[in-house]
Amino acid sequence: MTLKQKLYNLCENYVADRIATAQNAIEAAQQSANDETKSSAGDKYETGRAMMQQEAEWGRKQLAEAWALKQSFEHVSNEQPESRVFAGSVVYTNKGIFYLSISAGKLSVDGQTVFAISVASPLGGKLLGKSTGSVVNFNEQDFTILNIA
Repeated sequence: MTLKQKLYNLCENYVADRIATAQNAIEAAQQSANDETKSSAGDKYETGRAMMQQEAEWGRKQLAEAWALKQSFEHVSNEQPESRVFAGSVVYTNKGIFYLSISAGKLSVDGQTVFAISVASPLGGKLLGKSTGSVVNFNEQDFTILNIA
């Protein structure tokens, strides 16, 4: 399996985990709200329910973000490399290796550190469309593209 395929699989799992975590948070909050029983301290009951509603709302927000991430990831190509950087490219630079896909952060594959970044990120946007030998400046640093896979 190629580095690119391994990175693709890691990002795919990252998205699936984010969706599952958000769904579990929503279900747990709903279950807690359903389990809350009215006690003699009515305020305590209402406070508990309000807290569970806030947790469920947080879970719904996280779920919406995870689904947006999944939609973004669907545009990532797993095709063979081209001469220019596109969504799905593994870009080797003098400052590190970047996988243009989704913002999944630092990934470790076969002893190599690769940063999964979105094409919508500032650096991803600058790398997009460039070719081997191109230099992009980001945060007052020059990134030279050494190879595209």
